[in-house]
Order: sequence, then C-alpha cells, then structure tokens
Amino acid sequence: MSHLGLILVITVVALVLLGLALYLLFPRKYESARSVAESYDNWTKDGILEFYWGEHIHLGHYGLPPRPKDFRQAKVDFVHEMVRWAGLDRLPPGTTVLDVGCGIGGSSRILARDYGFHVTGITISPEQVRRARELTPAELNVRFQLDDALALSFPDASFDVVWSIEAGPHMPDKQQFAKELLRVLKPGGILVVADWNQRDDRQQPLNFWERLIMRQLLDQWAHPAFASIEGFAEALAATGLVAGEVMTADWTQETLPSWLDSIWQGIVRPEGLIRFGLPGLVKSLREVPTFLLMRIAFGMGLCRFGMFRAVRAEIPAVSLEPAPQVNC
Repeated sequence: MSHLGLILVITVVALVLLGLALYLLFPRKYESARSVAESYDNWTKDGILEFYWGEHIHLGHYGLPPRPKDFRQAKVDFVHEMVRWAGLDRLPPGTTVLDVGCGIGGSSRILARDYGFHVTGITISPEQVRRARELTPAELNVRFQLDDALALSFPDASFDVVWSIEAGPHMPDKQQFAKELLRVLKPGGILVVADWNQRDDRQQPLNFWERLIMRQLLDQWAHPAFASIEGFAEALAATGLVAGEVMTADWTQETLPSWLDSIWQGIVRPEGLIRFGLPGLVKSLREVPTFLLMRIAFGMGLCRFGMFRAVRAEIPAVSLEPAPQVNC
C-alpha cells in the first residue's frame, strides 16, 4: 500500500472513531419539549438532514415486497400511500388538514398541491417553521406555525383531518397526545397517524440486549418513549372520542429499506462532503450507529412501523379543556 493510501485509510478510521466517540459520549437525551425543539433547530440550521433526506423527514415506502427505489421518491410515495390507506383521496378539495409534527413541510405541501387540501402544519421547532415557509410557494394553501402537540392552540373540532408522521416518539404523555389529536378533529373527521413503535412488551417483555438497544434509540434522537401499536390504539380508544374501532396496520416491511438507504446516501452523494466539509462528515458519521440500530431493531421485530386510522365520534361540541377554577 502506498503512503497516500495508508494515510487515507488512517484518516477514514480516525473519522469513524471520532463519530463513534461523539455518539457514545454525547447522547441527545430527551429532557423536555425544549430539548426536542433544540435538536430539530440544530438539524435544520446546519442543512445536512435536508440535503440527504430531502423535504420529507420521514421514512419511505418501498412497496410489499419492497423493491429498489430512489430514496427521496420513496418518501413522496409514502405520503400518497398514507393518503390512500386512510381514504383521504376520496375527500374533496378544500378539506382542512392539521399536520402535527410537520417538519419542514414536505408532506404538507403534497397534501395541498396534489389533493387541494387546506393545510396547517405545526412543529415545536422555530427553525423548522422558518424553513418550511421558505420552501412553500405562495400559491399553495399551506401555513406553518409553532405549536405544542400536547397542548394544541386550536379550538375543539377545528379540522376535517388530523395527520401526523413519526411525531409520537417525542411525546412523553401518549394519552395526552391521543386526546389532543382527536380533540381538534371535527365529528366525523379522520385521524391518520404513522409512527415508530416498539413491540408490545406486555405480551413479550424486552430482554437485556433489547432494552440496551431501545435505550440507545431513545437517547440518541430525543425520544422519551416509544408506544406499541396496540398501546397507542388503546390510548386513542380511551379518549372516548373514537367512533367504532381504531384501524391499525404494520408497515415495517414496506419502510425497512429506508434505514440502510439513509446511510447509502452519504456514499452516492459525495457532493455533501464538499458542501458541508469535515464538520459535516463527522456529524453524518455520528448518526450511522443509530441508523444501523434502527435497522436491527425493526428487522428483528423489536420495533414496528405502526399505522393508525380513527374517526371522531359524532358527539356534542363541548370543550374538552379543564373547567376554569373559581375562587370563592
């Protein structure tokens, strides 16, 4: 091996070790809503996540059985598959939609552009709101604002559809999250949620190694906890606001290629190295262990990709907020 080749190998190994050290020594544990907002602010400001993942900061849909597909196209396809699965493609233009955890607005723009919906996207990250507005053409009927999914600022029964992709793991109180999603939905309206979930540990408790993997998945991306598909469906039903049954599906296989595809983007798009330089490379390498652990967890059944659809019950439009205190 030439001296140049040896130097290159040593450099690559050093960078990988540096990324691994950052991963192990500086986890991004969930502390509060502020820590989640700050994490997304940082990811949005440096632009690396958007460069590699595009406007849709969620997994892609690769079909069943999965087939090779462009990483970004798979994400667009996911939105359309979710629309069809929930029956939203049968709704008329002008349908009002709340996109909870909208990121930088990729899904919101598709819902407005391709289906004629009037979309409001909310996120807890000021930087995501700023970037979503920058990316959105003026002619689209979409607006973005800061809001907290556990205490939404909208009145009861405000929207025809409530939509959420991969926001649930950031919610420390899953029951309150379920209540708020349904509270702002009009009677007869549709709730559709896509989320990362864990196996139902009431049926099969996690062993030592599974708990270790799950701890890393929670601590690296500011997640307080994952719900199970069964558990979150029960939380929705427990609100008393659901008409009939909560419909669920497992899209683990359809979305599974996303994890390795996300790593592959760093190889097939080397222009990122030029754009973001050495700091960007180190930041990217720091995420690789989490992507690999996600692939392992979803591949072994420890994690599952859950889909949820519920219809808001036809009940009187009474406030679900706590009654004000009266001082005597």
